[in-house]
Amino acid sequence: WTNRPDSVRTGNGFSRHFNAYIMMDKPFRLNPKMSLAYGVGIASSNIFFNKVDVDLKSTAARLPFTIVDSFNHFNKYKVTSIYAEIPIELRWFSNPENMNKSWKFAIGAKVGTLIKSYTKGKEEVDKLGRSLYGKSYVVKESNRRHINPTAIALTGRIGYGIVSLQGSYQVTSVLREGAGPQMNRFTVGIGISGL
Repeated sequence: WTNRPDSVRTGNGFSRHFNAYIMMDKPFRLNPKMSLAYGVGIASSNIFFNKVDVDLKSTAARLPFTIVDSFNHFNKYKVTSIYAEIPIELRWFSNPENMNKSWKFAIGAKVGTLIKSYTKGKEEVDKLGRSLYGKSYVVKESNRRHINPTAIALTGRIGYGIVSLQGSYQVTSVLREGAGPQMNRFTVGIGISGL
């Protein structure tokens, strides 16, 4: 999440995301190296936090992010958002006759609607890091109240064959207006695609 304040302390390392789409590719008649693609899909975003409690079930107007270093907290803690999405891309191929041996570039956008949002905490520990209930202890809490129900993102990819480097920047805030700081999701990852 970009533009996050100090109270929104994300974890070390990478947060995981998974997107899957079914897309129709429509090559341009006058230039077969170019095409327009559109489709439907699902996207999940997992943001990990470091000794921060995100109280999705809170009835307060603003989503509470509470630093919990000196309290009992979860050893692993994340917020997951799942969206149904409609992507659209403008694509270019260096070799449209053989896509598996072609450089590929794409720019586009996607619009999504929130399906589910939840927190998941694993292994509750005390302030000294001692496990309270064992490593298999898991707590999930689900609520959509504070998460923006609409996600609009700009996307881009570059690759060769079926593998590509892709990125997206969500132009709408992660949280609803008034529910917390204006933060945007930025992702970079590896994609596997037939086109």
